[in-house]
Amino acid sequence: MNNVKTFVLMAGLLGLFVLVGQLIGGSSGLVAALVIGSLFNFIMYFFSDRLVLRMYGAHVVTAEEAPELYAMVDRLRQRAGLPMPKVAVAPHEQPNAFATGRSPEHAVVAVTTGILKYMPQEELEGVIAHELAHIKNRDMLIATVAAGVAAALSNLPYLLMFGGGRDDDNGHPFAQLALILLAPIGAMLIQFAISRQREFEADRVGAQILGRPMPLANALTRLDSLAHRIPMQVPAAAAPLAQVNPLAAQGGVVSKLFSTHPPTPERVARLEAMAMGR
Repeated sequence: MNNVKTFVLMAGLLGLFVLVGQLIGGSSGLVAALVIGSLFNFIMYFFSDRLVLRMYGAHVVTAEEAPELYAMVDRLRQRAGLPMPKVAVAPHEQPNAFATGRSPEHAVVAVTTGILKYMPQEELEGVIAHELAHIKNRDMLIATVAAGVAAALSNLPYLLMFGGGRDDDNGHPFAQLALILLAPIGAMLIQFAISRQREFEADRVGAQILGRPMPLANALTRLDSLAHRIPMQVPAAAAPLAQVNPLAAQGGVVSKLFSTHPPTPERVARLEAMAMGR
């Protein structure tokens, strides 16, 4: 069901892109935006791991430098049927984790120093299993395509400003103005909704990899509580990759509206339902 919802949201995002391109720029505006969006996707897809690690200040560690963490990732990736990813540590007091990389063969699983400090081993296994689920589900590819389309939508007005406008005479001025203002916001909301669905799916698959849902459920509760108490300074663009929202300590109604993560109680409830066989 999570995959179906993701497909519907992706279709809606692409449909919004086509509608905006046709109403504002005609066929030439649509083609220009596709070129920009494709270039953005190419850069993000092939260099995402380096960019994300840099945004979090994380560095790759060896088995000698972090033997217990490395062994845990190795054991769980074998259960998931995945090649061994790189393992990285980010110097943040807030407990959190993320995965990045363009494919299972070029993946990185990263944790913060805070999670190694505060998280019991059983719950840390749940966290690692969740990140391996993201790799198994190829969520980086989905996130990259969604981000590329959203970026292309945001660039449409600027492309038309310097590209001579529409290539036909069927413009709708009021519709164009409304879409220029609202389409980027709508695209961003859909992009965030896609991110939330992928988190639900990673929870489900992560619980299957681990073989039991409750360690992950308990870990999410602990992570969410500490994320509200211990701030993390990372770019907002990197926040969707973390297991719980690293900017949760900032709070506010706006941050909830534009949240890239589902409510933690709902995630925990779904995992508890799995544990009870529902």
